[in-house]
Amino acid sequence: MILTAIGLAGLFLLLALGVPLGYAMALVGFAGFALLIGPDAAVYSAGQVNFDNVMSFDLSILPLFILMGSFIARSGLAEDLFGVAEAFLGHRRGGLAMSTVAACGGFSCVCGSSMATVATMAKVALPSMRQRGYASSLASASIVSGGTLGILIPPSTTLVIYGIITETNIGKLFMAAVLPGLIAVSLLMLAVLTTVLLHPESGPRSERQGWRKRLFYLRRTGGVIVLFVGMMGGIYLGVFTVSEAAGIGAAGSLLFVLWRRALTWRVLKDALTDAALTTATIFVILFGALIFANFIEVTGLPGELKAWVASSHLTPIALILMITAVYFVMGMVLEILSMMLLTVPLFLPMVTAIGYDPVWFGIFVILVCELGLITPPVGLNLFVFRATACDISVAAISRGLIPFIIALLAVVGIIVSMPEVVSFLPGMMG
Repeated sequence: MILTAIGLAGLFLLLALGVPLGYAMALVGFAGFALLIGPDAAVYSAGQVNFDNVMSFDLSILPLFILMGSFIARSGLAEDLFGVAEAFLGHRRGGLAMSTVAACGGFSCVCGSSMATVATMAKVALPSMRQRGYASSLASASIVSGGTLGILIPPSTTLVIYGIITETNIGKLFMAAVLPGLIAVSLLMLAVLTTVLLHPESGPRSERQGWRKRLFYLRRTGGVIVLFVGMMGGIYLGVFTVSEAAGIGAAGSLLFVLWRRALTWRVLKDALTDAALTTATIFVILFGALIFANFIEVTGLPGELKAWVASSHLTPIALILMITAVYFVMGMVLEILSMMLLTVPLFLPMVTAIGYDPVWFGIFVILVCELGLITPPVGLNLFVFRATACDISVAAISRGLIPFIIALLAVVGIIVSMPEVVSFLPGMMG
């Protein structure tokens, strides 16, 4: 236990000194393993972790889904998703903000990244809302909170990483995220509605669009809808594996860009380069986390925490509230990947000890990490958004986020009180 505490202290010290997360976790994990088992065993363990995962077929899912998102982001889809949502919702009070949330949900279906969703939608939706006289607090909060859907709605790269480090079926994780994702979109739109009911001037109405424009945008987005439904339907029915779905998604996104006549040599080069860099970054962090997780495992800490939960007679709700509080505080100083990789190896044995399923816990972790993405002072989505809209202060964004944070807390409450919301679709898979 003492060595574990020293290891964690050393890890946070390295992070404070500016050492990248993946290298810091690998260094602490290797040193701790060497002290406990021996240097030779540490070398063998670290090498085996890297070899096993490089050779893992499941790990091919990440670069393929990242490449899919990279192609789609350059196809102009975000503008059309916002356009179709605006055509149906824009004439309502707060309609553009609700359209933003809906477009974020649609973009998340083919993106898988929260930061990419926020950065893209800030460029697409914010100018329109400013032009129509929307309050900066509502406009920014709808984009920042809507961006959190990028790590929940499949194909989420964060869910893929969770599945890899916990050896949980990624297809089941994807299906488990569908209903909570729809609920999150609905409640975030309800947060917009609540805001404009309390402050009608914050979200004025726009002109009603006719069916001609609605059908135009529906045709423009039809290809990617077919791609998403085909991928998720194939996984759900057992027609193909998640790895095969990732390949279909990458190939389909390339065809989608070709169909929209948006593919140039520059676009192809940028998409491949971005996908390669993002994949390499994630792999470094992931391999470092797995080496660190081996160290935590040999210390016996997960078993001790599991025994403590069994002996303390904590109720499931009390434990879940405690874990939620930990994530909420960590979200103020860490980004999501750091939070998840540091805590899941510790919390998962505790949660499974009281009867929760690893698939359910994966969705729970994503949801509470979403809160961290929009929680000041280091809510990552806030700073990604401010890179586009530097004239809007963090204080103004934070004020607008209050109803959206309540909405995400409500989603967490729903899946805690009704776990079948998460387990229903995975239980029906072919």
